Amino acid sequence: MLRTTSYRDLKVVDIAREAGTSPATFYQYFPDVESAILVLADDMVTQGVERFESVVASASWKGRAGYDTSEALADTMLAFWAENQPVLRVVDLATDEGDGRFANVRTRLLNDLNNALAAAAKDHQKAGKGQPGLDPNAIAGVLVAMLAHVAAHRLGFEFWGVRTADLKTTMARIIHWSVTGQKPPG
Repeated sequence: MLRTTSYRDLKVVDIAREAGTSPATFYQYFPDVESAILVLADDMVTQGVERFESVVASASWKGRAGYDTSEALADTMLAFWAENQPVLRVVDLATDEGDGRFANVRTRLLNDLNNALAAAAKDHQKAGKGQPGLDPNAIAGVLVAMLAHVAAHRLGFEFWGVRTADLKTTMARIIHWSVTGQKPPG
C-alpha cells in the first residue's frame, strides 16, 4: 500500500481491508499506522544489515578484489533502496520530522555498515595506504551518507539522464578510492 498511497493518507480501515481483517484486529496489534510501519521497518533493518554485512564483513579491499567489493556494495545499496523505497521514504520523512523511533531505524540500518567501512579505512591507514590524515569514521560516515542519498534519489538522477549503471560505477570508484587511497582499476 505504501507504494501507491502516502503513509499520511493510510487509514486503519484501509490497511485492515487490504490484510483481510478488521480494524478491531489491527488495533489489537498496533496503536496506530506508524506502529505498523515500524514493524515493517524493523524487518527491513534485519534484512539490510544482513545484506550489507554479506558484502563488507569479510571483504578483501586489496587490488581488484577491493574494487569488486566496492561495486558489490554500490549495487547492494541501490537494489536494497529500490526494493524498500516505500518504507524508507516513511523512515526518512518521520526522521526529518523528529520522530526518534524512525531515526533509530535508520541508525540501526546503517551503523554496522559505517563501522565496517571505518575499520577497512583504518586498516589501510595502518598499512601506510588509505587516506592519510583523515578520520576513518569521517570517511565511513561520508560514504554511507553518499550511498544512502544516491540510492534514495536514483530515479531523480535517471530523470536527468544519469543511468543507474553510471551511478553504480561512480559510487564504486568513490568507495574504493576513499577506503584504499588507491586509484580504482581502469
